[in-house]
Amino acid sequence: MQTGFDDFLTLEVNNLHVDVLTGIYSEETHLPQPLRISIRARLTIADHYDPATPLTQSKNYMDLKHAASTALPDGVHFTLIEAVADHIVDTIFLQGDNVTHVEVKIVKLALSERGEEIGITLGRSRK
Repeated sequence: MQTGFDDFLTLEVNNLHVDVLTGIYSEETHLPQPLRISIRARLTIADHYDPATPLTQSKNYMDLKHAASTALPDGVHFTLIEAVADHIVDTIFLQGDNVTHVEVKIVKLALSERGEEIGITLGRSRK
C-alpha cells in the first residue's frame, strides 16, 4: 500500500551567527553584518542505518557549518544575502555527490527591531 510519503534524510544546522560583508546601503557596506544562518541538506538515503553504518552513508554536520562560516571568502562583499546563500549551496554541493537539495535561511539580525526575522530562504536542487 502506497502512503504518499518518500523516505528521506535531512541534515540540519540551525541558527549559526556569522558576520558577513553584505548590504546595499552605505551604512551596511563598510562593516560586516550579523546574520543568522540555518541550513537543511537533503541526502540520498541508505536502505537502512544500523549501529555500524559508516559516515560515508550520511554527511558530517560540520561540513554544513563550514560552508556557512569558514568557507565564506574573507574580504568579499556580497551585495545581496541571496549571493551568500548561493555560495553556501555551491560549497555544500562541491563537498559530495550525496547531497540532492540544499535550503539556506538567512536572517539579517541588524534589521530586527522587536524580534522579527527579516531575511530570505533559498533552496536549490542538484542539477
